[in-house]
Parts: sequence; structure tokens; C-alpha cells
Amino acid sequence: MMKKLALVGAAALMIGACTPREERAAAGGAIGAGAGAIIGGLATGTGGGALAGAALGGVAGAIIGAETTPRRRCWVNRWGERVCRYRR
Repeated sequence: MMKKLALVGAAALMIGACTPREERAAAGGAIGAGAGAIIGGLATGTGGGALAGAALGGVAGAIIGAETTPRRRCWVNRWGERVCRYRR
């Protein structure tokens, strides 16, 4: 029951994020935590190793997800048109 509640909570956090940067951070964190838990569990064979892998993977995934979001820069040109460009 608690696992289902945790999964629903994680899904709500990913869907409820406000900006694309936050959405990418949440998705990256979830993917990183899952991968880290699998790798940590397989490498150590213990639940503690899986937990440590999930924590480290989640943090790393969230950072990478947030930092790879394209940034939009907008301005108004001399004709009054709004111009937006994406950059990394």
C-alpha cells in the first residue's frame, strides 16, 4: 500500500510541476532514483545500497534534468514584434 502511495505521489509531483525546468528536474530525478536503486542494489546486494543508490541517482538526475532545459530569451525588436530564441 505504501509503495502505491509513493508512486502516486511521485507522479503527482511530476505532473504538478509548474515550469518546463521543474518538470525536467522531477522526471530526471525519478529516472535517476530508479536507475540508482537498481545499480546500488545489484552492486551491494543490500537494501541500504539500493537506498543510497536511489538517493544519489535522484539528486544527480534532478540536477542534470534541470540544467539541460533550453532557456528562452525574449525581447521586442524595433518594429514592436516579440522575438524569442532558445539557447542552452
